[in-house]
Parts: sequence; structure tokens; C-alpha cells
Amino acid sequence: MTRPFAVSFDYRCPFARNAQESVVNGIRQGKDWDVTFVPFSLDQVHVAEGEAPVWERPPDERGTGVLALEWGIAVRDAFPDRFLDAHLALFAARHDHGEKIADEDVLRKAVTGVDLDADAVAAEVASGRPLATLAREHDDAVKRWAMFGVPTFCVDDRAVFVRLMQRDVPDDVDSVLDLFAFERLNEFKYTRIPR
Repeated sequence: MTRPFAVSFDYRCPFARNAQESVVNGIRQGKDWDVTFVPFSLDQVHVAEGEAPVWERPPDERGTGVLALEWGIAVRDAFPDRFLDAHLALFAARHDHGEKIADEDVLRKAVTGVDLDADAVAAEVASGRPLATLAREHDDAVKRWAMFGVPTFCVDDRAVFVRLMQRDVPDDVDSVLDLFAFERLNEFKYTRIPR
């Protein structure tokens, strides 16, 4: 039975990276999931009330994660067959290589490394479509699911913010999805994290 769900991401967050890598590798292992990848801007979350949203600001005033989200959305929507590889490469640029994902050269290197034409992706970003999509999908996620961070898993109209402690464990995603069946559960949080 196919399990449809959405999961949010921002390339800045290491917990989003853990979840996304588990989801991507679950898809590659043949898990029967129907996944919607939802961009969510952590830069926008920190905008003070009354200030302009990040997507209405000049590029150099949008924050450290918006450009990478634009590149991820550009690949997801214009080059969907390369999205999973590019998605992981963008996370790796930030979390494995410690590079600044606000730097277009870093993003170009990441997508080129997974056999994408960086000029084609940059042209899609320059079209403005990815930024408009980010604004729409971020706002929709806040309105529909009261989303406040990443990663958030969403099934139907319910959503949970989850911090998975390990990367590349697709069965952990199944465990998260299983908890959606427990409708009387509101919060389940360890007081200490075993290391």
C-alpha cells in the first residue's frame, strides 16, 4: 500500500539532512512511498513581524539559505529526474564540505557533480519561478500544517516536526509514518539524548 506524505527541507539544517537522506534512500530502495518535497525557508521564519518577506528582498538581503532552496526547487521542478541526486549534493555541500550555500559557485559545483548543466539550472533560478514557488509553498505549509521548522513530516492535514538522529535509515521514516496512526499522541520527546 502506497504511503503518501510530504516532508519539508532547508539545506541549512542538519536534521533536515538526516531526514531527507533517509527518505531519498528509502525511495531508491523501493519503499512504497509517494513523497512531496516541500521547501521551507528558515531565513523567513526569523523575519520579524512587519518586515518584508525574504522573497521580496534584494538577493543579497534574503539570508543564507534562500539561494540554495531556489536551486533545489529549480531542479525539482525543471529537471525532476535529477532531483534526488542534486538534493543530496546540496545538503552535502553544506554539511559534508562545510561550504557556503549562499555562494552560487558552490551550488554550481554541487549540481555539476551530479551531471546537471549548472547554466541551465541557473537560468531556471534567474526566471524567478523557483523564488515564487518558495514563497507560495512556504506560506502554504505554514497555513495548512502550522509548519514552523524542518524537517516536518505531513500526512493529510496532520504534521509533526521530527529530529532523526541518524542519516540514511529509511526504516526510521516508516516509524515516523506509523506514529501518525496514534492520533491521541501530542508530543513524544526524550529528556536526554543518548550518545
